[in-house]
Amino acid sequence: MIEKVGLITLNQLENTVYSRTDQSLCTGESAMRSIFVGVEYAGKSTLIDLLGDYYRQRKVRIHGDDHFTIPDSTLSAPSREIMVDLPEDIKERMQRMQIHYHVDIIKKYACPLIAGWHIEEAIYADFYGDDPDSPYYKRYAYQFQRLYEAQVLEAHLPDIVMFHVTASDEEIARRMRENPHEYPIVREGDIAEIKRRFDEEIKQSLFTHAHRTVVLDTTGKMPQESFDELLALSEPLVTMGEVALRNIEVPQGEYEVKYVNGVRQMIPNP
Repeated sequence: MIEKVGLITLNQLENTVYSRTDQSLCTGESAMRSIFVGVEYAGKSTLIDLLGDYYRQRKVRIHGDDHFTIPDSTLSAPSREIMVDLPEDIKERMQRMQIHYHVDIIKKYACPLIAGWHIEEAIYADFYGDDPDSPYYKRYAYQFQRLYEAQVLEAHLPDIVMFHVTASDEEIARRMRENPHEYPIVREGDIAEIKRRFDEEIKQSLFTHAHRTVVLDTTGKMPQESFDELLALSEPLVTMGEVALRNIEVPQGEYEVKYVNGVRQMIPNP
């Protein structure tokens, strides 16, 4: 059971008191910077897709990166096949370079949606690095995980939220069997241990100690239900600009923004 250090859960939200005059909620930033971590099949990509659609419907530019798991799912099928068979030292260097690069992505883009990133890499490389049947490599650079977080936090961004997406062992196993990935990482017999390692790594995270971590348990929930929970639990951690953005009622489907006599209007496309 993860210790509740810097974490917000749904049951705690009703008892959470926070001031709207707090400086962290009153900056010019408008959109949340989101980092999604958690065991494979927990629902990270589904929530990122929903959050991306949510922002796009509100005309917010996003920067989505869900490509850290080996092999990169955004590559072509031939490229993924090549990546799996690359030598370990090349894989490690490629992953380390892109993980470090995304420190600047998180800091410079107004609305990044990042999946996996450094924590996933630390856990999978450590656990599966010696497994000849796994695409992962030995953990050459594990000690850099806190450094990446420190580099993000030193920018004093008011709207960083790390979402720990999880589910029960039974739920993860069911999703594995019903919708297997082309290149699966976690084996069914390893679910409990991998989840334990995520709990421990997230407990140690500087984001957690800075009270920037939210836990989302997707067990037995429809995607929209988990997404609504994401919005509710993250609200105390975001800026007034993000809250105002969420409060905008937007038309369904495509629409055009116009100003009439100084009033902003959203006109649905015919």
